[in-house]
Amino acid sequence: MSRSDGMTNVLWLQGASCGGCTMSILESGASGWFDELRQFGINLLWHPSVSEETGEEAIEVLQSVLDGKVRLDLLLLEGSVARGPNDTGRFNMLAGTGRSVYRWMLDLAPRADYVIAVGSCAAFGGVPAAGSNPTDAVGLQFEGSDSGGALGAGFRSRLGLPVINVAGCAPHPGWMMETILALTTKDIAATDLDGYGRPKFIANHLAHHGCSRNEFYEFKASAETMSERGCLMEHLGCKATQAVGDCNQRSWNGGGSCTKGGYACIACTSPGFEGAQNFLETAKLAGIPVGLPTDMPKAWFVALAALSKSATPRRVRLNATADHVVVPPGRATPKGKP
Repeated sequence: MSRSDGMTNVLWLQGASCGGCTMSILESGASGWFDELRQFGINLLWHPSVSEETGEEAIEVLQSVLDGKVRLDLLLLEGSVARGPNDTGRFNMLAGTGRSVYRWMLDLAPRADYVIAVGSCAAFGGVPAAGSNPTDAVGLQFEGSDSGGALGAGFRSRLGLPVINVAGCAPHPGWMMETILALTTKDIAATDLDGYGRPKFIANHLAHHGCSRNEFYEFKASAETMSERGCLMEHLGCKATQAVGDCNQRSWNGGGSCTKGGYACIACTSPGFEGAQNFLETAKLAGIPVGLPTDMPKAWFVALAALSKSATPRRVRLNATADHVVVPPGRATPKGKP
C-alpha cells in the first residue's frame, strides 16, 4: 500500500472488457511484464485480474487512493465505460464495492497525474458500443469519433493532460508499456498526442508500413480468398492503408502481425472500427474500394492502380492468388550475356 521513494504508483481497472489488453501486456518484456515493472520502479497498486488482493483488501487499496492517502500517478482503464442504465453505470459494477466502474472512474480520474485508456474500448467505446449499444458504453473521453465520453471533453488529469488513448484491439504490449514509461518520466505532452488522444509514436505510422505483402499492394495484385499471398485490400477488407499503428514494423510475440498471419487489418486502432458489416469483405462503390489510402486523392489512386495492374510481373500476379510461392524470382541476366 505505501509508496516507496522513487516508485511510480499505477492503478489498473477493468470496465466492459474481454481482458485481451491484459493478456497482451503480460507478454511485455523479455522476462514478463511484472519483472519489467520492477526494473523500471513501477508499483502496481492493484489490477483486478493479476493482483493478490481481493475483497476488503482490494477495497482498502481503492479507498486509500480515493482518500488521498496513496498517491496515484497513473490510472489505467481497460474496457469501455458502461454508463447505463440511466447514467448509473450499474450494468458494470466493481464487485464488492457497491459502486459501478463508471462512478469509480469519475472519482479517481481527477486524482491521477495521468489517465490512460488501454485499448479501443476504453478509448472510443469499442466492441461493447457496437450496434444499438443498450449498455450506453463509451470511451473515457470519446464516444466513437466524437469527443466527450465518460469524463467529458474538457477533462484534464492532475498534470494537465487529456486521456491518453493507447488504442488497439488489443494494443501491442510495447505501445502500452512505452506509454507508461514515457509518463513516468513526464516525456509526453499534449503536443505528442494526435486528434484522438493517441500517442504520436504510434499514430504517426500506418499498419501498412512494413507489411510483408507490400509488393502485391504496389502492383495491385490481390488475393481473392483467405490464405492467398496477395494484397488483402481490394477484396478482403484490409484497412492497413488507413489504420494508424506500427503493427508491421514491430512484431507481435516475436514475429507476427495480422496481415503476416493472413488476416486483413480491421483498423482496430480507429474509432468505430467495430461497426464494419463484414471485416473480410471490402466495401466498394462502382467497383472501387470505399476505403482508400488516407492521404491519397481517389482519382490518383484509381489511375495509379490501373497503371500498376498493367505492369504487374507474371510472378507477382500468379503468386498473389496462391497460398505458396508458385513462381520464384527470376535470375537477372547480366548485360551482354545470353
